[in-house]
Amino acid sequence: MWWSAPRSIVPRLRRVAAGEEEAEFGDLRPWCSCDTAKMSTSEGYRRGLHELGDGCHAYLQPDGSWGWSNAGLVVGDGASLLVDTLFDLPLTRTMLDEMVVHTRTAPIVTLVNTHANGDHCYGNELVGQAEIVASVATAHEMSEVPPAMLAALNAAPGEVGDLFRSFFGAFQFDGITLTPPTRTFERRLDLEVGGRHVELIEVGPAHTAGDTIVVVPDAKTVYTGDILFIGGTPIVWAGPLSNWVAACDLMLGMDIETVVPGHGPLTDKGGIAQVRDYLDFVEREATARHDAGLDAWDTARELARTIGAREDFGTWGEFGRIAVNVETVFRSLDPSHTTPDVVEQFRRMARLEAGSPA
Repeated sequence: MWWSAPRSIVPRLRRVAAGEEEAEFGDLRPWCSCDTAKMSTSEGYRRGLHELGDGCHAYLQPDGSWGWSNAGLVVGDGASLLVDTLFDLPLTRTMLDEMVVHTRTAPIVTLVNTHANGDHCYGNELVGQAEIVASVATAHEMSEVPPAMLAALNAAPGEVGDLFRSFFGAFQFDGITLTPPTRTFERRLDLEVGGRHVELIEVGPAHTAGDTIVVVPDAKTVYTGDILFIGGTPIVWAGPLSNWVAACDLMLGMDIETVVPGHGPLTDKGGIAQVRDYLDFVEREATARHDAGLDAWDTARELARTIGAREDFGTWGEFGRIAVNVETVFRSLDPSHTTPDVVEQFRRMARLEAGSPA
């Protein structure tokens, strides 16, 4: 998500939110939408709590686009573990209310935040009685774009407010108290919750600076956070892409059957392989064009056309994210490469999705 953008972008967002800087967003509003009417109602992918078996559950939020994230619940003997909260307090409260049938006798004692995006942690205060666990990098990154900033952007007058409301107008950021982790780890942490073994494995930086996957071995289940977008295009704010590919390889080598992505419907190893194929394709093709002297924007436009003609990931939503992903490849290849600010990055994604050649 955009709030995991390179840290040089964050000061500008703060200035825009405070009304200290104007921004021209051009044609982004027609492209961006939080219209919940388009949410999928197809069988198997509906909003709410889904039982996966062996005490594992997934809370899904179609259509899985910007801000509509998934969460998870692992129920043990008298205690439960929650994987992520949602983007605002009403959404998180609704989720927790639906989970009461399980948490009444097995209260949530541990909350794991898979990464620092607000749609995976802004509801933390409603589980404040639990131990909140995240990677060190996630804990550091979580404070960079607080809910108050998004509330200010949503409330801003004029074009800036219109823009951010078109992305996030469905979400209520006022009154959220950012609630950080109370326990942090690096690389790996094994937990015991209600007699169940749960493995936390840090696989970032990839999507963000500190991505974590949550593995429940006895249920052959993994909760991936935003290491997986199913039906939507992955966005690599942090990178390098090779780390994300390695995370996919790690999961493909596990004894797992059920995969809960950060966005989109439930999947299996086939979904992991598709995301891996996309990332490998982007890294390979962007590297070749970088080495040939093409700039990042021209590369993104070429790859957008190529992706659109493919049968595998050509139908995924938010395909304009290729603009951000190419920038990340170029930064990985050349540390002196300067990535455009967040306004220009969103403008480029909008142009690609609108089919504009500019």
